[in-house]
Amino acid sequence: MERGAKLPREGPVTLRIALMGRFNYKKVYKWLAPDAAKEDDGRDKWPSRASFILAAMVSLSATSDSDMGGAVGLGNLLRYPSVVFANNGLQWFIPYFIALFFLGIPVLILEISIGQAYRGSVVVAFNGIHKHTKGVGLAVIMTGFAVATYYVPILSWIMHYFRSSFRGTLPWTGRGEDFYLLDVIANADPIIPETGYVEYPGRGLVGETVGWCAFMWFLVWLSMYKGVGMTGRVVYVTMGVPVVIMIIILGRSVSLDNAREGILLYVGEWNGGKLASGQIWQAAAGQIFFSIGVGFGYFTSYASYNSRFANTVQDSLIIAFSNSAYEVIAAFAVFGVIGFLGYEPGDPSISLSTFTVGFLTYPLAIAEMPGAPAWAILFFLTLGLLGLSSAFALVESFVTLICDSQMGQRTSRTLISTTVIICAFLLSLMYCSRFGFYLLDAVDTWINNLCLVFVVWAECMTASTMYRYKDVLVQVGGIAYWIHSFGYIFSMVLGVAVGHAASPSAGAGVGFGIFIVSTVIAVVLGKSPMSPAPGFWGKNPWLSKLWWIGFYPVNQLRRDLNLIVATGNKWKIPVAWSVILRYITPPILAIIVSFAYPAFYQKRNDPLHIAAFTMAHLIMIITAVGFIFPRWFDVFVPLDRMNEGADMYTPTHGMVEHHSMGVRDHEKGHGVGDKVSPSTSL
Repeated sequence: MERGAKLPREGPVTLRIALMGRFNYKKVYKWLAPDAAKEDDGRDKWPSRASFILAAMVSLSATSDSDMGGAVGLGNLLRYPSVVFANNGLQWFIPYFIALFFLGIPVLILEISIGQAYRGSVVVAFNGIHKHTKGVGLAVIMTGFAVATYYVPILSWIMHYFRSSFRGTLPWTGRGEDFYLLDVIANADPIIPETGYVEYPGRGLVGETVGWCAFMWFLVWLSMYKGVGMTGRVVYVTMGVPVVIMIIILGRSVSLDNAREGILLYVGEWNGGKLASGQIWQAAAGQIFFSIGVGFGYFTSYASYNSRFANTVQDSLIIAFSNSAYEVIAAFAVFGVIGFLGYEPGDPSISLSTFTVGFLTYPLAIAEMPGAPAWAILFFLTLGLLGLSSAFALVESFVTLICDSQMGQRTSRTLISTTVIICAFLLSLMYCSRFGFYLLDAVDTWINNLCLVFVVWAECMTASTMYRYKDVLVQVGGIAYWIHSFGYIFSMVLGVAVGHAASPSAGAGVGFGIFIVSTVIAVVLGKSPMSPAPGFWGKNPWLSKLWWIGFYPVNQLRRDLNLIVATGNKWKIPVAWSVILRYITPPILAIIVSFAYPAFYQKRNDPLHIAAFTMAHLIMIITAVGFIFPRWFDVFVPLDRMNEGADMYTPTHGMVEHHSMGVRDHEKGHGVGDKVSPSTSL
């Protein structure tokens, strides 16, 4: 081109094409939806430790009138204040922190450590504990999936409120209950006859609920279809944004008129007499159990994508303490609103629950604030993001189950995720019907108050009893082992039964009596072990037999897990964990689950509750089916890992296995199934 010649003028179309040519859409897509990095064994792994902790912190669910909750989720924001309101005062924190250390943290460490050590789905992990406990893993997964199917319709109601917040005057102003029940839920009132069964006249689907349900399921799919690489990006939004917004809402709530009166109800009183009642202890145990979110399978599934030697114990404590810190601090916002509205715990006309706090109490208070629409948008955006993170966590355990199965290993994760999401959406439609609210309440009640507590009890019992139990059989004999094991189970079952039928003291007496008698009989009938027990327990044959019968399986599980989770300078699972998981956590859970059966008597004429009660028991039965017919669930375990739960006799020695514990000990030269000296495994 000659000097001085003018360049041709580019038109809009030409310029746009040029820019498109320079813009690399593939790079942008890979940045937004990156493929997961791979661990040395070929398994996907989290982009960073922070992404795992954030995912675990936000992955906890919550919600209906049964008051189920989740860690740094809706349970913290809505359930916790309603429970504290009924037990207000500083004395609340005594049973709360006792439950945290003796119920929440031990089970959390169990779920995360077996996920990281066995590097597979919950079924794969429990197959590694013993081949007969695969049913426990499947029951855990099905519990989480059942919750997911009704959890997303709840998010649909939140999105209805979110959409309605973009108005000059909030539509629930002056009519909070009518807006919630008539406009959002839109269910026909049930017909309750004097005799016979309750009837639900509502038919058809609620259109807006269905639409938002489909939208939220799409967001769930978008957050997880590529695995932890994608999820690891999403959690920075679903965790970070709600925390920032919650701080803003907290500042506004505590500055409301009379907010001080509500805050004093929370931390400005001491009602020590309430500690003499079992109600506050039951409420604290339930809050910790439900808010941390164990028993749904996602901790184990998420941990299976951890770096092989992540600091499991430290991560578990970070998650547990962050959960408690979030809900304790966030409660100041709700109690500020309680003071603003003039609520009093002794008022019989006021009864707070998860639903009333989230859909009535807080929205009504927001409607009276200056700039109400802006505060409503922030509040329901927070609930929506927290709920989204809980939803894709609940589904993740089911997707991981399929991906790790024999069939799933030959199928892409994207196809598996898409199929699971479509099926889950179709199942969710029944909760979007004009009787869906009542069905949701029934399913939520029995899944969480009965099924969830039972499967966690089964987790604790099988992990602390079945792991390497052949060592016990050889050392002290099968008669002693089975007498002690069944005696322990029956002591809990009969103890709570007598406690309800007669009195709590009578139940405690029966329970402890059966346990002590069965333990004494087992020790007397047991043969002297060939391998002495360690330390104090090895001083005489009687103590040695007691150690083998009562402590060996769970203590050996701790030692073997520490071979993986406590390498280098990582924190070890302490000895106290074994005792708590074996003898403290299961009785607490047995007491909690026992309250479900008397409650069903009040609902025995409600067909929806009958159906939900039956469904909960079908999930619970999976644990027994897996124990009796373990081969039925082999399809969920990869062929090369099928024998991880086979009986092996290696008393007092740690085992390092290539698959089941995730690694060979290259430095020591140990191979698959090799024995490791006791000093190595401590």
